[in-house]
Amino acid sequence: MKRDVVGIGLRVRPEIHRKLKYIAEYEGRTINGQALYLMQQCIREFEKEHGPIPGDDPV
Repeated sequence: MKRDVVGIGLRVRPEIHRKLKYIAEYEGRTINGQALYLMQQCIREFEKEHGPIPGDDPV
């Protein structure tokens, strides 16, 4: 069975974790959902400036 998500480990300082949790709760997301949202936003901005990143899946 093909997985549609890949797990990653991410270590951050406690202050970053606390602030990300605050923002996530404010936005109605989980910490994981907020991190994913920020990563997707970063990829969109990068591709807007530099063109599409080669691969199969659009973000």
